[in-house]
Amino acid sequence: MPDLLLELLSEEIPARMQARAADDLKKLVTDRLVDAGLVYEGARAFATPRRLALWVQGLPVMQPAVREERRGPRVGAPEKAIEGFLKSAGLTSIEQAKIERDAKKGAFYVAVIERPGRATIDLLAEILPDVIRTFPWPKSMRWANGSLNWVRPLHSIVATFGPETEEPDIVPFAVDGIAAGDITRGHRFLAPEPFAVRRLDDYVAKLERAKVVLDAARRQEIILADAKNLAFAQGYELVEDAGLAAEVAGLVEWPVVLMGAFDESFLSIPPEVIRTTIRNNQKCFVLRKPDGSLAPRFILVANTEPADGGRAIVAGNERVIRARLADAKFFYETDLKTPLERRLPKLKEIIFHEKLGTQAERVERIERLARELAPAVGADPDKAARAARLAKADLVTEMVGEFPELQGLMGKYYALAQGEEESVASALEEHYKPLGPSDRVPTDPVAVAVALADKIDTLVGFWAIDEKPTGSKDPYALRRAALGVIRIVLENALRLNLQPILWRHFASVRRDEALAEAVAALEPLQRDIEALSASDIELAIKLEVLISRSGTAHVMRGSLVQAHSDLGEAGSLLAFFADRLKVQLREQGARHDLVDAVFALEGQDDLLLIVRRIEALARFLDSEDGKNLLAGYKRATNIIRIEEKKDGRTYAGAPRAELYDQAEERELAAAIAEAKREAEAAVAREDFEQAMQAIARLRPFVDAFFDKVTVNVDMPARRENRLKLLNEIREATRAVADFSKIEG
Repeated sequence: MPDLLLELLSEEIPARMQARAADDLKKLVTDRLVDAGLVYEGARAFATPRRLALWVQGLPVMQPAVREERRGPRVGAPEKAIEGFLKSAGLTSIEQAKIERDAKKGAFYVAVIERPGRATIDLLAEILPDVIRTFPWPKSMRWANGSLNWVRPLHSIVATFGPETEEPDIVPFAVDGIAAGDITRGHRFLAPEPFAVRRLDDYVAKLERAKVVLDAARRQEIILADAKNLAFAQGYELVEDAGLAAEVAGLVEWPVVLMGAFDESFLSIPPEVIRTTIRNNQKCFVLRKPDGSLAPRFILVANTEPADGGRAIVAGNERVIRARLADAKFFYETDLKTPLERRLPKLKEIIFHEKLGTQAERVERIERLARELAPAVGADPDKAARAARLAKADLVTEMVGEFPELQGLMGKYYALAQGEEESVASALEEHYKPLGPSDRVPTDPVAVAVALADKIDTLVGFWAIDEKPTGSKDPYALRRAALGVIRIVLENALRLNLQPILWRHFASVRRDEALAEAVAALEPLQRDIEALSASDIELAIKLEVLISRSGTAHVMRGSLVQAHSDLGEAGSLLAFFADRLKVQLREQGARHDLVDAVFALEGQDDLLLIVRRIEALARFLDSEDGKNLLAGYKRATNIIRIEEKKDGRTYAGAPRAELYDQAEERELAAAIAEAKREAEAAVAREDFEQAMQAIARLRPFVDAFFDKVTVNVDMPARRENRLKLLNEIREATRAVADFSKIEG
């Protein structure tokens, strides 16, 4: 079957756009082919700095014919309806339509539309120019007097179509005066002469001879292999950088690896600064010595085979790198002259968010929260507060101003230089972590306290101003912040009750001391006030009554109302954490129904305990006892659900012992009471498997009850009592999870 080869040769395409452009070209063309009824065997797209290419394998020669029956109006319909039907079906007379009869709807017209298939090459001649003209470049340009928008001036188009055993045809089209053909060019300097190509294997081979490696992945492999070999030959090791390798592969069509050097005096500045300077400014790799320290060498990748062996290219790069490292050294030495503490006033000039204040105000909040969290994570409160106070100071240094990606890291170096304790200095770098799912989490208690405080402040702040993520939009990376909190808590096995922490921090974000006083007064009564809902005045009065009963001093009504509202916001934010945790657990293979079963319980804000409960539930349900427990639960609750739906009411509440008239009722009631007592005690010890074992022992009593006792008796009081008894089984299982969410 024929193949399509398409190449679009232009001036240099920015490296950051190439991979996306190749994917877009493949999708746009293949989607149009499928829409036209043209199935294919495979497709591959390629990108180099000067060209996009696409190969579509196994296309048919002809588009398949189409036969379609289009139903029209009823026989005898108004003339306008008939005219519209004829026009849409492409008929000139109603006699060209056939009549079909339906037993219910009567007779109606049906048009039989038959369209013969077209030659694939003719369809390609329509599809390809349209794709080229509408290509979605992030940025594009026009040149000369043309009308085409392309990323850079387009020079030529290759478009061939034909089977492997024959000379392919040229797809006949032109875009902006550039006609498709079979002529392309190789490397701009090493092989600029034009040459003809036929299909993919011929195209790839001829490009290689013309000093162009078409496949970006292969260029990247060549770069890394040659760089490692050159480094090894000189007694060094390449500091690998996958992102840089991919970027450099997008800058060259014929990679040639060379080595340069810089003065050893620059090694006095932090190695990350050297690496960032060389990477960002010259797209070069750095090397390390056998002992792991940075070497005064770098690897560059040229796009040519220089006649002098690369001496001129290396010398040019060395001059630029020397100048850039001199700047970096100046920034570093200048920054060291000013202690971080003295930089803090400048944070008052940096707006974090117009509704959340300056960076200085944010630092104050993080400092208070880090001190509060420190005992719970095993950190020294003074050290945590000190680290939090200095955490953002490096934002106003010269080095971070030049290289923002070094924030935190430079804070650590400056803190160590000014004599801060190592745990404090390390926290300045690690409080930003984790930056992504593959990044490690902080483990030092001081860093953990500051990292949690930083992320919680961000989340509470944007929740307070109602800037929550919506759909796929998350401009403030709040999902990442929540996942960071989750990973820090779980991987450090921390026990934190998040809801009161979040609730208290809302007052800090709102900068309201009266609100903070209200939260402090209401916090011991949290469970009592969560269910309150009324107008502002009624709510404030109810809250005042609760506070007066607790013996707490009077707090202003407005603050009480806001505190109640913030409790709801804290609950909303906790639900956001739950959603992120659900996603993470499901990605790790946890059953979604077990996750839902645990999260359905009220008051779940200890993330570590939630995960342990889910893990225990999964283990238990895989056992014979677990299967028995689930079967007994479902047998009881199925009856309750049916009767509750039929009666339009619930059967909650304790059954009355005096209404038991059969031994099986009394035995089941006693077994439930014992199981609940044991389960609640086991849950209090956080022994969830033992709690489930206790409930699982109900199964023989449940079976005996159903064998001997009729639930739906004619006596309403006795029927209600027996349904309430079965409901006690449902309530007993809630000590561990909401079993109604569990499948199976």
